[in-house]
Amino acid sequence: MLLSIHWDVDPEIFKIGPIAVRWYGLLFALGFLLGYQLVERMFKKEGIPLEWLEKLFMYTLIATVIGARLGHVFFYGWEFYSQHPVEILKIWHGGLASHGATIGILTALYFYSKKVSKKSILWVLDRVAIPVALAGFFIRTGNLMNSEIIGTQTDLPWGFQFVRASIYEPLAPRHPAQLYEALCYLTSFGILMYMYWKTNAKEYAGRLIGTFFVLIFTARFFIEFIKENQEAFEEGMTFNMGQLLSIPFILLGIYLVYNSYQKKKL
Repeated sequence: MLLSIHWDVDPEIFKIGPIAVRWYGLLFALGFLLGYQLVERMFKKEGIPLEWLEKLFMYTLIATVIGARLGHVFFYGWEFYSQHPVEILKIWHGGLASHGATIGILTALYFYSKKVSKKSILWVLDRVAIPVALAGFFIRTGNLMNSEIIGTQTDLPWGFQFVRASIYEPLAPRHPAQLYEALCYLTSFGILMYMYWKTNAKEYAGRLIGTFFVLIFTARFFIEFIKENQEAFEEGMTFNMGQLLSIPFILLGIYLVYNSYQKKKL
């Protein structure tokens, strides 16, 4: 019987001098590349000017990186970063928060809807939600390759021995929490794709992004119960920071889905 999975993957694919190509960066880029191609198909189907696409890509990419970094700084590491502000710029040292990325994307797409598309922000969000769910799958897979954001100890047969993790303990398998999240995000992506291509969900403002919020952040909320806390201040909390930040998005998602059923088609 398989007792555990020995996970000793090198985060670096290869290195040339001081330049290293890492799995996380490759998967991050792949998520955005595939997302770009997906939105291009969606825009062509709907007859949307493709000039909007490049600006949408830049708005989303910049907002994701800045939002994720600042989210980590303010939600998880303010005590450290307030004393070492220069470290905020050193993204290569690690530290990105998905809740911060979400806030960053929401903010950027508000301005995008005002300056570029001239459409409701919900129209933009309904279409961006699908590739973002796919990007989430790739990013969590990158976390797995980095042996970070690991789960609590488990005796389940698919527990992982994260040899390169900072808290590695021999013979103490842990939940592959990153893999759980990645699979949940991939499932969410599949559901949203079906809703967009096979139903009329896209004709009701807020239904797709609302479903995204409910699926993604409900999964995040429950998986947090079997994750190691990211920061010491979370010890002893009934709900950790990731769960507390997920609740508003779940409630917002429920509201958006409910509200979409009260409105007429676009």
